[in-house]
Amino acid sequence: MLSILQIIYLILDVMWFIVIVHVVLSWLINFQVLNLRQPLVAQIWDGLNRLLEPIYSRIRSFLPSMGGIDLAPLILLLALYAVRIVIANNMSAFV
Repeated sequence: MLSILQIIYLILDVMWFIVIVHVVLSWLINFQVLNLRQPLVAQIWDGLNRLLEPIYSRIRSFLPSMGGIDLAPLILLLALYAVRIVIANNMSAFV
C-alpha cells in the first residue's frame, strides 16, 4: 500500500510541474516572448491545453466570473498541495 501512495505522490508532483509549466508558458505567450506560430511552442501549448482544460473547466464551473483573471490554475495547485499534505500525514498508517 505504501508503494501505491508513493506512486500517487509522484503523479501529484508531475501534475504540479505541468500546471506550473502551463502557467509560465501562458505568461510568455501573452507577453509575446513566445509565438504560437513556432511549431514546437504550438505543439507544447496544444498538448498542455488538451491535458489541463478538462480539469480547468470543472473548476471554472463553480468559480465566479473574475473578469480577465483565471484562478483555475491556482485552485488546482492548492488542491494538489492539499492532497499531498493528506497523503504525507497518513503515509505512516500504511507502513
